[in-house]
Amino acid sequence: MIGRIIVLLLLIVILAGGGIVWFDYLNVIDAKTVLAPLYRFIGREGRSQSETTPEEFLNLDAERLAVRLEALELRNMEMDTRQRDMDARYGEIEQMAQELEERQKALDERENSLRAQAADAENKERNVEQNARYLNGMQPELAVGIITAMDDQDAVDVLRKTEEIAQAAGTASIVSYWFSLMDPQRAAELQRKMAGKPPGL
Repeated sequence: MIGRIIVLLLLIVILAGGGIVWFDYLNVIDAKTVLAPLYRFIGREGRSQSETTPEEFLNLDAERLAVRLEALELRNMEMDTRQRDMDARYGEIEQMAQELEERQKALDERENSLRAQAADAENKERNVEQNARYLNGMQPELAVGIITAMDDQDAVDVLRKTEEIAQAAGTASIVSYWFSLMDPQRAAELQRKMAGKPPGL
């Protein structure tokens, strides 16, 4: 009975020793200090490895965490780069929108100015035509006095409009008669300017 117990104990010791040697070989445990005498006993040099602290043992969870943290850091860097690109692009788009808005304002101002000029021209045309009709209905001497008092450009506009009204009505123009009643020098000046002025106001 005692012999069996001794044999079993020896078998357990042998298996435990073999397991320690095997795990040490696989670097699962560090048993170099314990196994060094055994290696020397069998004539082999014990495996040498720099001593490590328990905190330095391989930790798979720590490695996985480090890999994930590195991936997150790379992703954050990529996101930061994209954000900077988007901010730059947004700045360019905002600047373009501002330039387009300024151009639109300039176009609106120009359109309003052209409309105002067209309205002024239309009002002037209407006023000139009305004045021409009034003068045409007056006695020639009174009409000539009023025309003589006008500045040259207004007088030329009225005289030309009077001719246009006569042509449209198919009647003779009274402008030549007005010229005959004017001072010759003034009449010559107005005739010269009428000849040099293009048709239409």
